[in-house]
Parts: sequence; C-alpha cells; structure tokens
Amino acid sequence: MTATRGRLRAAAALTVAVCLLAGCSKSADSAAEGTGSAAGGEYQIWDPYPQFDASSDWVKLLTKCGTDAGVTVKRTGYDTTDLTNKALLAAQQGNSPDVLIVDNPVVSTLADAGVLTTSDEMKIDTSAVSPNLLAAGQIGGKTYGIPIGANTLALYYNKKVLDAAKVDPTAIKDWASLTDALTKVKAAGKKGITFSAIGTEEGSFQFLPWFWGSGANLTQLDSAQGVAALDLWTGWLGDGLAPNSVLNNTQTTSWQEFATGDFAFSENGTWQLANAKKAGFEYGIIPIPSQAGGVAPAPTGGEFVTAPVQTETARYATTEKLVACLTSADNAYTTDTTLSYIAATDAVQQKQVADNPELKVWVEAVKAAKGRTSDDLGTKYPKISQPMWTAFQAALSGSASSSDALKTAQTTAAAATK
Repeated sequence: MTATRGRLRAAAALTVAVCLLAGCSKSADSAAEGTGSAAGGEYQIWDPYPQFDASSDWVKLLTKCGTDAGVTVKRTGYDTTDLTNKALLAAQQGNSPDVLIVDNPVVSTLADAGVLTTSDEMKIDTSAVSPNLLAAGQIGGKTYGIPIGANTLALYYNKKVLDAAKVDPTAIKDWASLTDALTKVKAAGKKGITFSAIGTEEGSFQFLPWFWGSGANLTQLDSAQGVAALDLWTGWLGDGLAPNSVLNNTQTTSWQEFATGDFAFSENGTWQLANAKKAGFEYGIIPIPSQAGGVAPAPTGGEFVTAPVQTETARYATTEKLVACLTSADNAYTTDTTLSYIAATDAVQQKQVADNPELKVWVEAVKAAKGRTSDDLGTKYPKISQPMWTAFQAALSGSASSSDALKTAQTTAAAATK
C-alpha cells in the first residue's frame, strides 16, 4: 500500500466533525445536478450546496464556466459531511472530481490525505485573497485551493431592548462594557445574551471569538487567558445574563430565542441576515469585542475551491480555467451574495459594502477573523476542538471549574496531537 493510499484510508476512518452546520451551506435531502453543453469532454464539479438545483444562479454559473472553457460540466451537490467522505473514497478509487468545493476546515484533512493539488501546481492566483482567509487552506507551507468567500460571527442586538435599558451599543468595546450592558438589560427586566454552547463543533465555533479574544492559543487550552474566556461565559450564566439553554442551543435555536424579542444580544452569523429582517423588531450588529478592546478574531466559515489530484494530468489546464472562472471578481460577488458570504478579496468586499452598507460590520469582522485550522494546526484542530467543547460544557453545567475543565482538555488534546 502506498503512503498516499495509507493516508487516504486513515483519513476516511476519521469522523469529520469540523463542519459547522450554520457556518457551511445548508443541506438538502438529495443531490442536484446541472450540465452544460460543450464539445471538449465532461468535467465533474462537486459542491456542498445541494439546496441549489439546475435553475439556480449557482448551477447556471457552473454551466457557463464549463461552456466558456469548452467543456461540459457535470455538477453534483452533496451534504457537507457526505461530500468529505465521498471525496476521500473517490480519491482512494482514483476517480476524483475535477473541481471540489469544500468547507474550509476540511481542506487540511484532504490535503494531508494526498487528495488535493496545491495552488502552485494548478497555477491558481491567490495574490488578492486576504491572508487570514487563505490561511485556512494552508498546511506545511503549501496552499490548497482558493476561498470562495467567508462567513463569521458578530453580535446582533435588539434596539428596543437596549434603548429601554439605556445602553448605547456603540459604546461596547470590550468584555467589561459588554457585561455592564447585559447587567443593565437584566435590571430593566429583559434577557441578556444568547449563544450556542452545545457540545459539538458548533459550540466550539461560538466559543472561539471569546477564547481568541482573550489572547489564548489553541495549543494551550488551559492558559490564564483561556480560563478567563470560559470564566466570562460561566459568569454570565451564574449572574443570569445568559440562559442555561445555551448548553443545548444550536445556532438555529439560539437565534429562535433572540427572535422572541426578549433578548438584547445574539451571537450569530451572516447567514441570519435574512431572518433578522423578518424578526419584526429593529436590530443592529456590532463586532464581538476582545477582552482588552477591539474586534475579537472570530472563526471563518465558508468554502474553498480546490482541484483534486488526477491521473490524467492533461485535464489540469481546463480545471485551471474552471477555478479561475468560479473565483473571478464578478462571479465571486454573485456567489457570495447568494450564499450571504463576505468576499475573500478586498476589491469585492468594497463592492459589497457599496451596494449594501449593512455589510460593513461583517467585512470588519471577517478582516479580523481566522481559520480554525490556521496557525498550521491542520488536522490537529478537531482533536483540540472536542476536548475544548467538553470543557466548556463541564464548566457551564457546574460539574467542574473553568480551570479544572480546561486542564483536563489540555491533557487530552496534547495526547491526541502528539
């Protein structure tokens, strides 16, 4: 068995837990296909957007990119987790798609398994991409693919609730001012903040802005900074500023709590913008503050356009054209608007804000964001994330102190990532 095949089998055996349901595209019950007519052969594109059928702008774009490249595109949309498993299996069997669009934390898993070509090999121009977004696709000094866009987290607020509590959201710049605002809201008879602290990757995704915003690093979960971040959450629960329901909240159920109109704040993502407009009350958005002030680094969701390894390397020339087409400025703008993503390049971000000033706060949040697998963590990230969510579940439920819970988490993560 070759080293590459060995890595593929090992990767296929892993449970890919790093896809965040709300931070990735939504799933559907079945895959959708779209084809475009051309005379230069058939090229396979797999994506995690099964909610889009052949009549959608997304599939029409894939078809047009194929036509422009002189080939027929056969597109298949899968649920995100299913897509990862199928990509690993296809690589093992030697029949990978030509273009594979995957959730950004999965890139390192596929790259480590030998599934993907590098951006240098495929001549993918990543020079205009924001470095913090590109880092999610980098491992061992190499870049794999190019981000199609990104989403992240911020704080939605209910203007009526804050006005009644005499809270100015623009004055919230750090943890102290946020906690002070929550205290005033509670005194005014309303509820403070809702978020997701469920024991899954979704909970880790929501904890990371506070963890990173304290100055903590994922390689040392039990640092004083990390303990401070968890103390912030446990303090909110203990003081009645956040509900005990956060222990079981997904980002969807957390949003549903906010949508009742009783909460001042909700930690949630760009994907809730459409729901915010339907909430029936005036809302606003501020970045998640770091402990000492400024914008906290929030994790990025969103996908990378990648090119799997092919036996017939002559196919790469056309694959390069398809990738370039899908990530061109005009097409990226259309796709990011469809997915409620922030673009990966400054030029397209500026266009988004010009057309929709409401996106300014999200661009600010994305500029400060970072990938979960960044800092060259790669495939180590899931082995760190699980002990981390186990720790905050233990602390929030009162079964362990923040310090003890994170000490246990660090011991587990260090053993798993040796």
